[in-house]
Amino acid sequence: MRLVFAGTPEFSVPCFEACRASGAEVVAVYTQPDRPAGRGRKLTPSPVKQAALAVGITVEQPESLKSAEVQQALAAYRPDLLVVVAYGLILPRKVLAIPRLGCWNVHASLLPRWRGAAPIQRAILAGDEASGVDLMQMEAGLDTGPVMLQRRTPIRRDDTGGSLHDRLSVLGAEVLAEGLRRTLAGEVLRAMPQPADGATYAHKLDKAEAKLDFGRAAIELERQVRAFDPWPVAEGAIAGEMLRIHAAHAIARDHHAEAGRVLGAGRDGIEVACGQGVLRITAVQRAGGKRISAIDYLNARPELRQPR
Repeated sequence: MRLVFAGTPEFSVPCFEACRASGAEVVAVYTQPDRPAGRGRKLTPSPVKQAALAVGITVEQPESLKSAEVQQALAAYRPDLLVVVAYGLILPRKVLAIPRLGCWNVHASLLPRWRGAAPIQRAILAGDEASGVDLMQMEAGLDTGPVMLQRRTPIRRDDTGGSLHDRLSVLGAEVLAEGLRRTLAGEVLRAMPQPADGATYAHKLDKAEAKLDFGRAAIELERQVRAFDPWPVAEGAIAGEMLRIHAAHAIARDHHAEAGRVLGAGRDGIEVACGQGVLRITAVQRAGGKRISAIDYLNARPELRQPR
């Protein structure tokens, strides 16, 4: 089997390695063009590009797949299958028709819930009890294709966007490896159409969403903090200072304080009154600083220390 892999971020790398280990011949890798990154804004290759170059696989980086020239170049690789994992470019119908076995996609949600760009964070924000990965046969619609294989994982109370991302990345590689193994053995995977009900769209993350409104319920703010770690990181005003909030958890406690007021601060963290319940903040970051524990922050602001 001749296989072309298309992916860009770190999430995609385990799937790329699964393709290499499957016995299929990975003839080319498609990934996003190099982008500025870091403080120096230096052009940086994607994690998938780095992984491909490290093993000597040809890398293509078109800005778009819409032109006839780019489509002809892809067809010249004579792929039997195109595997797409968080690539970041839309695949036109003509591209979907190039591989003999079509195009597969590994998507980080339990479809049809959370189609779109940010399914991991949206699942945490919504308080979903579970997430997972789907191996899907791609079609023209956005994440609407029939599902061939699926794996589930519970969303734990301490899961962050980062921890769930890492777990789903591994699960995605496992489900892709199973699909490739069975296909290479001659099996035709059964693709089940997605249910008509239950479809939701996972909009791309916006930094403006990271600001905490203490007038909301503490459990909603906890999910916000967890979902936006490690990016874009939640922000909130604590006793007049705007801080990035890296870790916090909700406490079900009645109070009559104004939302945003510090109710207590000590070894366990900084407790802030919310519209419903209390948010205990345990890790913060001051402007221009690095992530520190709440207790270290209180050492710099001893006036905030108070019993509950």
